[in-house]
Amino acid sequence: MKRKGFTLVELVIVIVIVGILSIVAVPIYRGYTRKAMGTEAKSLLGSIQTAEKVYYAEMSEYLVATTSFEKTLDVDARANKYFTTYTITTSGTGDQAKFTAEVKGIAGTPAAGITMTLTAGVDGKPEWTDSGLN
Repeated sequence: MKRKGFTLVELVIVIVIVGILSIVAVPIYRGYTRKAMGTEAKSLLGSIQTAEKVYYAEMSEYLVATTSFEKTLDVDARANKYFTTYTITTSGTGDQAKFTAEVKGIAGTPAAGITMTLTAGVDGKPEWTDSGLN
């Protein structure tokens, strides 16, 4: 008589293999989701950078703001899921003028602890820094 089905040993081996795969896959998945959250932050900072360049071209200075919606710059972060506020500070004047924009993940969300900063000036390439993405 031929029996059909799996033995207990075969089932235990499959469970062990699935367990090992999940131990490896879960941290990798979390890293990818944090990087995706960082993309939202980078997008917001890019919008701020573009708006600040336009503002500087018109006013010869950068605008300082701590908000979720800056009407003058027309940058609205209220619809974002993880980064809904930003802070803009300025330094220097003339050719040395710079602005620094910073966004932080909302407390109580998976983005808590993620901070991304953009520093840009009249001349030169913007500098990006981040923390909490890894």
